[in-house]
Formats: sequence, structure tokens, C-alpha cells
Amino acid sequence: MSATAITVNWFEIPVSDIDRAGQFYESILGAALIPMDMPDMKMKAIPGADGAPIGALVETAHNKPSATGPLIYLGNGGDLSTMLDRVAEAGGQVLMPKTDIGPYGSMAQFSDTEGNRIALHNR
Repeated sequence: MSATAITVNWFEIPVSDIDRAGQFYESILGAALIPMDMPDMKMKAIPGADGAPIGALVETAHNKPSATGPLIYLGNGGDLSTMLDRVAEAGGQVLMPKTDIGPYGSMAQFSDTEGNRIALHNR
């Protein structure tokens, strides 16, 4: 088998209230989300470094927020402390404070307004 580079090309964070979740993520990430509604699905996309969507908050009857599902790591290249300071103000809860992980940078975890466990990472 030959080596193939694998990348994450899209993610979806399930939410039960798209407006509340959108305000939370805009607040902590410091970025405007992009409305992307589809039939039977409300979506707000998270912009990547070039402004193109990399993933989205999704409100649909088929997905439910969870603290025990896959863990997504978000980052913006800045100090994680700035984003973590916004979590409680925006209605979330810090689960793991900023933690040094040596040559890999730092990480943290929080619970969003929907009950999802999400991580932050910067190098």
C-alpha cells in the first residue's frame, strides 16, 4: 500500500439552536460565520484561513449534540487563552484549560452551548 496524505476536508458540529450556537462560535472564534441553509437543514459555515468554509454548525432532526462523540480541534493561530476567555461569557464551559503539549503547541477543551465537547489547538 502506498502512503497517501489524508486531510480533513469538512466537519459538522450538531446543534439544537443554530442562532444560539452561531453567536457562541462567532464570539469565541472572533469570526463571522457564513449562512448555508439547505432543505431540511440549517447551517452556519466556519471560514478557514482563505475565507472558504471548512466545516459548519448544523441543525437538523438527524443529528444531536454530544459530549462523547468525535473530538474536533479548532484553532486560529493566536493564543488559545483569548478564545478560552470568551467561552464562559458566550455561555459555554471550559473543560480543560490551555495545556502545553511540547513541540506540538497547546490545546484546550470546552463544552459549547449545545453540549458538544470541542477542542482548541495551536502550534
